[in-house]
Amino acid sequence: MSGSAPRIVMKFGGTSVGDLDRIRAVAERVKMQKDAGCDVLVVVSAMAGETNRLVGYCQSLSPLHDPKEYDSIVATGEQVTSGLLAIALQTLGVPARSFAGWQVPIQTDSAHGKASLDRIDGERLLGTMAEGIVPVVAGFQGVAPDGRVSTLGRGGSDTSAVALAAAIQADRCDIYTDVDGIYTTDPRIVAKARKLDRITYEEMLELASVGAKVLQTRSVALAMRQGVRVQVLSSFEDGPAVMEGQLPGSLVVDEDEIVEKKLVTGIAYSRDEAKLSVRRIPDRPGIAAAIFGPLSEANVNVDMIVQSTGADGTTNMTFTTSKTDLPRAIDVLDSVREAVQYEELQTDPDIVKISVVGTGMRSHAGVASIMFRTLSERSINIQAISTSEIKVSVLVAAEYAELAVGALHTAYGLDNV
Repeated sequence: MSGSAPRIVMKFGGTSVGDLDRIRAVAERVKMQKDAGCDVLVVVSAMAGETNRLVGYCQSLSPLHDPKEYDSIVATGEQVTSGLLAIALQTLGVPARSFAGWQVPIQTDSAHGKASLDRIDGERLLGTMAEGIVPVVAGFQGVAPDGRVSTLGRGGSDTSAVALAAAIQADRCDIYTDVDGIYTTDPRIVAKARKLDRITYEEMLELASVGAKVLQTRSVALAMRQGVRVQVLSSFEDGPAVMEGQLPGSLVVDEDEIVEKKLVTGIAYSRDEAKLSVRRIPDRPGIAAAIFGPLSEANVNVDMIVQSTGADGTTNMTFTTSKTDLPRAIDVLDSVREAVQYEELQTDPDIVKISVVGTGMRSHAGVASIMFRTLSERSINIQAISTSEIKVSVLVAAEYAELAVGALHTAYGLDNV
């Protein structure tokens, strides 16, 4: 950890830097922390909507665009924001300097579009901070082994922030967003959603992996491995600088800091899902490897998998992937059709995955049955099911998303936590 001065990483999401007025407000917030005696490093996302605009350009030109060129395009959003915030800080009299990922450097592997971090050399940033200068780092990006710009996948700025906090041994990593903490579910669709003061790394990891947009999955996993204290809070609340011991947001902590473990802590949903069904495949050993091996080689992430065997010696394989990966998945499956010998490929992008999460599931039975009964009572058909030690997920038609989440929130007693 740092010495006498608290060392803090402040990460600001796209809505927090959505226009010049908000960037000025962020600069004021950073200045407050500096004036309070903190050493500060800032990580920024692209301005709200900018990454979607850049991704749209790529997809319009080619659904199967070159991942390396995709990265060089979409990484520009964060670079614009970091430069603008550095200027805003300088205007307030705070010395600041922007850094692109390759200037740190943030080194990644070669999986363009969804790269993984290899290592971060924090010496240059620490040297900059020692001179009293605030580094403003472009999140979401790094540099691949071949020297080209790489990106960490959507939401990757959270991962950048946590990794940088570990690299400079920060006392805390504050994630500023458009909500004031982590809620039992999305408060935009369930009015009775409640803010959680604390949540375990493991619960947050599961919620992030199944659709909760507050933190990216890899950022939570990294925080858990590195022991980085993470706080989620709003960049739109007025008030004094948030100092150590005055934490109004939600803290992501070790499980032993949670006194009372509820049956279900939170409910997440993901609309970024597409279902693929490979039908009437010869039922023989190695068929799963023949399908999922090429998908893995093409960097297509597969989630829920259901296999059903017919009476005529054939089998059906149904699985989900992200809507972004759907065109690539179809292309891969078309290329292996002759080898796999399947008769039909069906796709359905109009689905939603709904998940209930809680460490209390370890010691309580009946979580899944409550979920199934609640959905059945509302005539919502379940298309697929997957479970883990602290999670149950189901796939349903997209039109039932809000109804299902609201009903489950009530069924698990989360309306009044």
